[in-house]
Amino acid sequence: MARPRIKDVAARAGVSEKTVSNVINDYAHVSDRTRRVVREAIEELGYRVNLAGRHLRRGHTGIIALVVPELDIPYFAELANRIIAEAERTGLTVLVHRTRADREHELAALDGFGSDFADGVILSPLALTAEDLAGLSGRRGSLPTVLLGERVEPGYADHVAIDNVRAAREATEHLLGLGRRRVLVVGGRDRPGPGTAEARTLGYREALAAAGIADAEAVLPVLEFRIPDGAAAVGALLDAADRDGTAPPDALLCLNDQLALGALRTLHERGLRVPEDVAVMGFDDVEGGRFSVPTLTTVSPDKQALAAVAVELLTARIAESGAPATPPQERVVPHRLVIRESTAR
Repeated sequence: MARPRIKDVAARAGVSEKTVSNVINDYAHVSDRTRRVVREAIEELGYRVNLAGRHLRRGHTGIIALVVPELDIPYFAELANRIIAEAERTGLTVLVHRTRADREHELAALDGFGSDFADGVILSPLALTAEDLAGLSGRRGSLPTVLLGERVEPGYADHVAIDNVRAAREATEHLLGLGRRRVLVVGGRDRPGPGTAEARTLGYREALAAAGIADAEAVLPVLEFRIPDGAAAVGALLDAADRDGTAPPDALLCLNDQLALGALRTLHERGLRVPEDVAVMGFDDVEGGRFSVPTLTTVSPDKQALAAVAVELLTARIAESGAPATPPQERVVPHRLVIRESTAR
């Protein structure tokens, strides 16, 4: 059976093809009765809008690329689901690509991977430098781009993130407010840089300084931000404390929930109670932290707002292709502390 076309809908509803198009595009001047009749005809015939044809007539493919470092880290998987849902609402298809935080892969994403399949890209960079991004707007072949998450210098491209410095400061203040004074940041990075870990470490340092606490050894680096890395780092820390006869930390600020879940496991194996002996705080509010034992206190970014703003900015950039570009936007979305059992008795 041939796929129904717009003229078939028009014939069934007894209206013109233009009227059917007006209903499909939700134009306001169509009467309620006509709108109802056309929608009934669409439903009876099983008509589906040809989005590909619509996009191609406008000079676009209707496809955007979502480029993230990893897909097996829950935060990126949860965020990708939301971005895909937001894009679908605007008739866009999302192709997902992972970079493994490789600079060459991230650079390739900015140029559409050497192809013309995508109209734009939403990119969460880990390896790109300020120099890589400096020529973004003028780079030949570069796509409309929205950057997620990482703290980059403003002015290169539209950028959406939470305020990571403020979030980490608030998280640290929560731990200090519990009376904890030996607060260690797992995954912290004190070196200069534009990354999320650097921004969160800065917020942690600001909270300690405001409380009159200074400890240059309070940063526990990790190779990757995964559960085994958190478990191994905290295990090595406790081993060192045993050897040196020093007191272990009484609170851990873990820079993502994966590190915090690993930390919880090691503390349990060593017989340390959470939160009585060690309070544990995470970042990202992934699903696993809501079901861990104890449940995980965390910083919860508004992932829905991140997704909605990213898609909104990208579709606007795609629409203005060929027109004078508006200046890049910096958009900050909300976050909140979610207090659970790992810090609340």
